[in-house]
Amino acid sequence: MGEISVDLPSINRSKLKFLPFVALAGLILAISYDAGSNFSHAKSLPDTAKSIVFRKSVHVRFVGEVYEVIKNNYWDKIEDEQLSTYFSLGSQQLGYPVIIKTKDKEGVEKMVDEATKGMDDQKKKEYVTQLSDMILASLQPNGRSRLYTSKLEAQLRDTVQNIDKGTDLYKTLGITKEAPQQEIKQVFESKVDELKNEEKIATGEAKEQIKQQIAEANRAYSAVGDTQKRQIYDQTGKEPTVGTRFIRPEVLYVPIKRISPQTFEEFQKEITQVDKNGRGTALILDLRGNIGGSIDLLPYFLGPFIGGPNQYAYDLYHKGEYSPLRTVVGWLPALVPYKNVVILSDEKTQSSAEVITATLKKFNVGIVVGTKTKGWGTVERVFDLKTQIDPSEKYSVFLVHSITLRDDGQPIEGRGVDPTIDINDLKWRQQLLAYFRRNDLVEAVNEVLN
Repeated sequence: MGEISVDLPSINRSKLKFLPFVALAGLILAISYDAGSNFSHAKSLPDTAKSIVFRKSVHVRFVGEVYEVIKNNYWDKIEDEQLSTYFSLGSQQLGYPVIIKTKDKEGVEKMVDEATKGMDDQKKKEYVTQLSDMILASLQPNGRSRLYTSKLEAQLRDTVQNIDKGTDLYKTLGITKEAPQQEIKQVFESKVDELKNEEKIATGEAKEQIKQQIAEANRAYSAVGDTQKRQIYDQTGKEPTVGTRFIRPEVLYVPIKRISPQTFEEFQKEITQVDKNGRGTALILDLRGNIGGSIDLLPYFLGPFIGGPNQYAYDLYHKGEYSPLRTVVGWLPALVPYKNVVILSDEKTQSSAEVITATLKKFNVGIVVGTKTKGWGTVERVFDLKTQIDPSEKYSVFLVHSITLRDDGQPIEGRGVDPTIDINDLKWRQQLLAYFRRNDLVEAVNEVLN
């Protein structure tokens, strides 16, 4: 397929408002009101400071580096006057009002130097970390950017890689890690059969709990029921993100649980393996409940669907400019026979999974069926800090770097991606049938949704 040129309209600043979030002005008003009674007691830097060489302590340099990371990398344009004011008001909120003489990074650093005079190292650490985290959390979308510790960064990495250290999937099935593969299969099938029998007579909350137990058993078996996947789980803790099964003779169901660094490799293997055992003609790509993960994977994952390599795929929005992203790989032969594609979405589909949904919709790869996605349309990055204030802890900045866009060019954030066919419409089955004229596909989608 040749290159497709897409003219994207410029985003009007007024249209970039985030619907569910409070603007930064909210924080400013809240802080100003709370600190108003104390403002008259603010300390001012002596005029002689201008003529003295300013020696920066490690705590001053720490805040200065956080300031620079925000100024240079935050998704929206933010001027020194605005950003320095946030830091000043944040300091007031923490109970350390200091008037900034110059509204820039140096003015903030001198404010921190003045505020921390007389503090011991522990108090200084608490002040600079709380101040930094407060300012980051107040940036739009509120609460998305944060100051990270090494523990939080590790948790983020595990989440993206689909690692859950708090769950032992062998215990979920009631078996030992040393259990032979055949025993795992037998225990799983027996457990699910028993639960399904209980489900038939259960009602209300008990019925929902049984459904959850069946889902947990399926999750566990998807990771340890296959020799190769079990080996990966045992060695790394990574659970598979992609599965496949035919729910009609020619309708392949592909649930994708997360967008992890390994997802594209898993997808290739699953589709290729299915191709060896007989091809289908319709594909259901299930992104419901997918919280996203690795945005860097999308130029690989989208390639087989929209053609390439080097095919324009989608844009990211950063500081008033569009950054077009292109595919890295092209068609996947095993995927070509699937001419009819349905993408399932719901209110829990978010982040990079929303970008996939919007891109496939934009290129008419398939029909999006379900409900509007969550509307989590930001790309966050972790920025390491060179300046560290505690030898036993490592801090970094988790910052919203870019905004993702829908198929109509508007921000996903706060809006979500609309389905082509909304299942809240009682006529959704008829609408889907009108697209593909395939009763088997409509029945398969209905089965998955119910």
